[in-house]
Amino acid sequence: MKIEDKITEQPSHYDHLEQMETGEILEAINREDRVVAEVVHQVIPQIEALVKAIEPKMKQGGRLFYVGAGTSGRLGVLDASELPPTFGASPDWVVGIIAGGDEALKRAVEHAEDDASRGWQDLVVYKPTAEDCVIGIAASGTTPYVIGAIEEARKQGLLTGCITSNPNTPLAAAAEYPIETIVGPEFVTGSSRMKSGTAQKMVLNMISTSLMIKMGRVKGNRMVKMQLTNEKLIDRGTRMIAESLNLPYDEARRRLLEAGSVDKVLR
Repeated sequence: MKIEDKITEQPSHYDHLEQMETGEILEAINREDRVVAEVVHQVIPQIEALVKAIEPKMKQGGRLFYVGAGTSGRLGVLDASELPPTFGASPDWVVGIIAGGDEALKRAVEHAEDDASRGWQDLVVYKPTAEDCVIGIAASGTTPYVIGAIEEARKQGLLTGCITSNPNTPLAAAAEYPIETIVGPEFVTGSSRMKSGTAQKMVLNMISTSLMIKMGRVKGNRMVKMQLTNEKLIDRGTRMIAESLNLPYDEARRRLLEAGSVDKVLR
């Protein structure tokens, strides 16, 4: 796939950005961002199909892996890392893997994304099985690290999906459940950390939140299994219990700290 064929590399709809007033820049970025939610809405059927395919595997003990490079990889790691404190999920239920390892979370690791065999090698560390699922994340849809991981994962019998911002890419061809969020050219030409990254974050939130609800980590609309890792979350949990059981705040807090989770108090 040639670079000139990628929508993510097409020239911005705006020019002479350096001559814009600050307000103009912000208005233009926001105008472009408003496109993203509608594009994501259009691919809900594809997201739904992927979530429904992953759900039974996770209920049987399977795991979900996100594989990406650069911004895409960081967003995968971010989504995975937020699930244990938010939903009390085991850290190994959803795992984010980024080209270049932990160092790449803070700074670019030169050519890490260009190694087509490295993505699967990084997955093998986790001893994947046929019950596991892998979602490749790459705005371009051509990142060798991600494509290689998805191709090999599929060969090994793992369920595979992907999120990309270009149509008809090698990554989409490699995955069983491709999700293509075609958000158009970026405000700054080629800067896929913008609209493409926003679309990826939205889709990842939808996938992981849906799965956590289906895995019983939510009751009503409350995060009843969240970890009590700070005073804000203890206060939130206390208020949940106080409202649900019609208890005074101090009594609700005592029960929460004694039990260790909202869920255990409300059982």
